[in-house]
Amino acid sequence: MKFLHIEDAKYLDGYSVWVKFNDGTEGQVNLESELEGPVFVPLRNPDYFKKFTLEGHTLTWPNGADFAPEYLHSLVPHIQSA
Repeated sequence: MKFLHIEDAKYLDGYSVWVKFNDGTEGQVNLESELEGPVFVPLRNPDYFKKFTLEGHTLTWPNGADFAPEYLHSLVPHIQSA
């Protein structure tokens, strides 16, 4: 199994980001309810939130805040076939 990482990400609106992973999974994640703790306080400002970059295989913000790619992967809605 290869290391899971984000290959591409685009800001959508509010606290939502479209992400694409190296395993082919892609979709929208909303991080509004995930911004708990001191390092995430600045991200509660939407203008600051959209300043993320891809660094170290995940989303990173200028203040050093980030989320594990595995965690972000778990937030992507998975559509199940009938």
